[in-house]
Amino acid sequence: MESKVNIMKSIIKLLFPAIILFAFTSCEEEYIPETSISEQEIVVEGYVEVGEGSNPTFVILTRSIPFISTINPDKFTELFVRNAEVSVFDGDKTVALTEICLSQIPDELKAQVYAVLGFNPDSSSVDICVYADLFGQITKDYGRKYDLKVQVEGKTITASTTVPAFTGLSNFMWVDPPGTPSDTLAQLNVTIDDPAGIKNYYRYLTATGDDVLIPPFGSVTDDAIFDGKKFEFPLQKAERRGGDFDPESFGLFMRGDSVFVKWCSIDKAHFDFWNTRDFSANSGGPFSSYTRIATNIKGGLGIWGGYACNTYRLYAPPK
Repeated sequence: MESKVNIMKSIIKLLFPAIILFAFTSCEEEYIPETSISEQEIVVEGYVEVGEGSNPTFVILTRSIPFISTINPDKFTELFVRNAEVSVFDGDKTVALTEICLSQIPDELKAQVYAVLGFNPDSSSVDICVYADLFGQITKDYGRKYDLKVQVEGKTITASTTVPAFTGLSNFMWVDPPGTPSDTLAQLNVTIDDPAGIKNYYRYLTATGDDVLIPPFGSVTDDAIFDGKKFEFPLQKAERRGGDFDPESFGLFMRGDSVFVKWCSIDKAHFDFWNTRDFSANSGGPFSSYTRIATNIKGGLGIWGGYACNTYRLYAPPK
């Protein structure tokens, strides 16, 4: 049980259930897409991660929902798909992932878990389940291909991903932000030495203090403007969606904070998923258009993604 608890604590930090609602709007007439319960698909969110402090391989399975829906904790729980057979082939062997639900973890950890998920631990009945490589049986290495297979409800769902070679950051520098001088805010500049001759794709997340790592509004980039170059750029602090927006501090770090930057190399299919997902999430409003989220899942929706990552632990010094 202790090993399962440690695995769950790591997984919870990355839990972002893949429930995506698309909106169609028009200046003249509202358009509502046709949907039905019978058209529900299995949504996959799973990752295999390589690098220092990497998280265990895990997969979350949910069901898609109709365009017009009301979601409450009971309905939310019902979206999670259970009793599936989930396995990963790492190039040498096939490893069956173990299903584990939040109801199985000790009570003393539940308050922390529900806080991360945004539910009241005294009243929430949401029981999120994941499929995880609890005992680290999957061989994780750069350059490997990983094949996912899910068998559930008479369906077979498959996907493949690769973990590319890792390209890291260097030369972390805390500089004064542009505009009005500040004694409390700092901009983080970093340098990347991008390999030449191949297309590279990157994603990152940040956190300060004891906060959970979160992605910025635009979390991915390719190397279109710095292919094969040593390139310095400002790395923005990630902000929570729906939080208070302050243009004076947006993307900047508070001096005196401990800072964590998780920087990852990803393959193109993984990049396409997050690139379309970020665009969709950031393009709301009355004039927004429909965005189809890219997927590499055959027989379902979602993402099975490989990460080559490193987490940098930094300190923003007082001025």
